[in-house]
Amino acid sequence: MSVPPVIPPVPAPSRRTARVAPFLAMDVLSAARAKARQGADIMHMEIGQPSAPTPRRPLEAARAAMASGQIGYTEALGLPSLRERIARSYQDLYGVSVDAEQVIITTGSSGGFMLAFLAAFETGARIACACPGYPAYRNIFNALEMETVDIPVGAANGGWSMTAAAIAAVSRLRPLDGVLVMSPSNPTGVIARPDELAAIGALCREQGLWLISDEIYHGLHYGAPASTALATTPDAIVVNSFSKYYCMTGWRIGWLVVPQALVRPIERLAQSLFISTPFLSQVAAEAAFDAIDELEAVRAGYARNRDIVLNALADLGLETAPADGAFYAYVDVSRHAADSMEFCRRFLDEAGVAITPGLDFDPHRGAHFARFSFAGSQETCVEGMARLKTFLATASLRA
Repeated sequence: MSVPPVIPPVPAPSRRTARVAPFLAMDVLSAARAKARQGADIMHMEIGQPSAPTPRRPLEAARAAMASGQIGYTEALGLPSLRERIARSYQDLYGVSVDAEQVIITTGSSGGFMLAFLAAFETGARIACACPGYPAYRNIFNALEMETVDIPVGAANGGWSMTAAAIAAVSRLRPLDGVLVMSPSNPTGVIARPDELAAIGALCREQGLWLISDEIYHGLHYGAPASTALATTPDAIVVNSFSKYYCMTGWRIGWLVVPQALVRPIERLAQSLFISTPFLSQVAAEAAFDAIDELEAVRAGYARNRDIVLNALADLGLETAPADGAFYAYVDVSRHAADSMEFCRRFLDEAGVAITPGLDFDPHRGAHFARFSFAGSQETCVEGMARLKTFLATASLRA
């Protein structure tokens, strides 16, 4: 009688992966695309991806670089000409002087976050973030064994922006190591007041905290533009990207502006983690600064979409956070559902509209909210809002 072979157990994933929650917006996107492959007519309002194509000049620059055949590594910190062009943009846009040596090219803002967090914080560090906020912050901190310290913002908390007073109150309970701000915000679209951003920077200097400013939605505003943290806090770490305003999500290209003391530590990290950001993406990104006319036309389209979505939501009696910038409406759906996960699932299944549940952004109160993206076409926004009206009128939702 033969003895069956002994099959050794498969090693388990590391424990840190269990601390990383799913990115629900991407899960919704996968579910929506699966339905589309089966023939469903889906309105995509779940992710913050511009529907406008990459502008002409970046495409032409990338094609010319491809034709040369010289596509290889660059310096880990990025092409010097791109770093210089980004530095110059701070003077042009904000009147702020930035040394090109402080600019680091990254593989999207996501790569920038990894480099910034690793360079600035030790294991166990505590970083204050607005809640609701971008979910990847929490997930990256968890993977790196750091702690997100939630600062609740919202209509019930005196406003939708994080304040220096709220940060100071949390810090008195237990010291912080850093503060992460985002303006315009995801998911709310709120733009921080310049004086409040300055007060947060002053608090960070006083307490010896790193200030990280996520500015990836800069350029997307519907009133006064957002201020850069560098205007009042020169030692801030700024994260930005070509994904949103510049319509280059798939190129995976972003940048950091960091204090001189962090340049070499981040360079050492980048050399081993990424070697370099893709050459073609860097060439295209540099040309994107010459495509402002096209990009401003895209922003005007977002403004029209914003009016369509916000007016429709108001007509339906749904309250939203102020959508000052970015391209999102963060909507209170608690009148209609006890659980935004269920609300969003049914809206996709029954009406063919994909939106993101608020639990992606706020593990405490997110069950009451959902995020609608108006980054798509005008037709998508009109149809999505029409389907929402019908869905709310006909679905058996909580009264």
